[in-house]
Amino acid sequence: MFAPTASQLMEEFDFSSTLLSSLAVSIYVAGFAIGPLIWAPLSEAYGRLTIYAISSVLFVAFIVGSAFATELGMFLAFRLLSGCGGAASLACSGGTLADVIPKRERGKWMALLAIGPIMGPTIGPIIGGFVSQYIGWRWIFRLMAIMFGALVPLAVLYLRETYAPVILFRRETRRRKAKGLPPLSIARSEITTKLKRSILRPFKLLFLSPVVLFLALYAAFCFGLMFLLFTTFSGVFKRQYGFSAGITGLAYIGMGVGTLGGLIVQGKFSDKIMHQRAAKRGGDVKPEDRIPLMGLLLLDDPYAKTHWIVPIMGSTFVGIGFIFIMMPSMVYLVDCFGPEAAASALAAHTVLRSIAGAFLPLAGPKMYESLGYGWGNSLLGFLSLAMVPIPWYFMLYGEQMRLKRKLVL
Repeated sequence: MFAPTASQLMEEFDFSSTLLSSLAVSIYVAGFAIGPLIWAPLSEAYGRLTIYAISSVLFVAFIVGSAFATELGMFLAFRLLSGCGGAASLACSGGTLADVIPKRERGKWMALLAIGPIMGPTIGPIIGGFVSQYIGWRWIFRLMAIMFGALVPLAVLYLRETYAPVILFRRETRRRKAKGLPPLSIARSEITTKLKRSILRPFKLLFLSPVVLFLALYAAFCFGLMFLLFTTFSGVFKRQYGFSAGITGLAYIGMGVGTLGGLIVQGKFSDKIMHQRAAKRGGDVKPEDRIPLMGLLLLDDPYAKTHWIVPIMGSTFVGIGFIFIMMPSMVYLVDCFGPEAAASALAAHTVLRSIAGAFLPLAGPKMYESLGYGWGNSLLGFLSLAMVPIPWYFMLYGEQMRLKRKLVL
């Protein structure tokens, strides 16, 4: 929501640096690189629901801090911390999905689950642009705090724990208490060992599992390009086409349409294709059956001197390509690691892509200054083309990579 209004914040705090303007938007994503390393392992040690509740309260608190920041440094700090708090829903949701949804049905449910975190960055700027234009940028954060703050108590009251080991432990604890038996005793050393193992798990997966590493790198490049567009859209449409803050937010509609279309296709066909491929093998389901829908990130030249509708239409294909990379890679990891480690695998995936999403946009202003919008985006397009073989490689050798190196998690 904040992307189209970064210039307002820079004017209020009397800064003119395009680098700082990009950082004000992307530093929130840097929090996604830190938060999953905390929340995902803890969810596999203490349950999903507890982590959702704690992180949601912290997220609201840090959003309030962003709304009332009195200087740029304070604002950036709260943006980073709110990203850390908000990362729990990204890091743990895949684990929750693996807890309750069988492998054969995860494609459509993953698409539904992704509507919020993927459509949010494309629809949010449309709302944020008009909010900032009429009542100021601070009200973007105030409204988010009010709406999310109202949802937190409802979530805590009505959501239920889904992680089987935690459910069984609590059930046994209640049973023993009802029968007057002594409670289950867990040595402090055992708790420490369990927590340490859980915290180290995302790092082990990222650095020791080729499957996680390669998919995370692929997603990181894709995510970085998307946020590069998010951070440069507002400035370009204001300068080149004379859009106001509210109308600039509407420039994100093309990307929103593309991501929504991509989610519909993924949700409809991901499970269907997997079933068809599995049927040819006699019903044997493999994570590699998710790969056929993994596609190339399509990147046109959205900033060439053309009518404003052209770059918006071009961004639609960027949105489709984004979904066709992100969704299959995430469902693939959930299928590979199941309820036991899906949250940690997605945490590793989220960390790497969030680092790219936070810092690649910072290189954007300098790149466009040196190459111009035409050649700058052409360079990104050529890099995208270099990524084309990755899905084919996973289709051919993914199973071999998975089975060759089994990790003790």
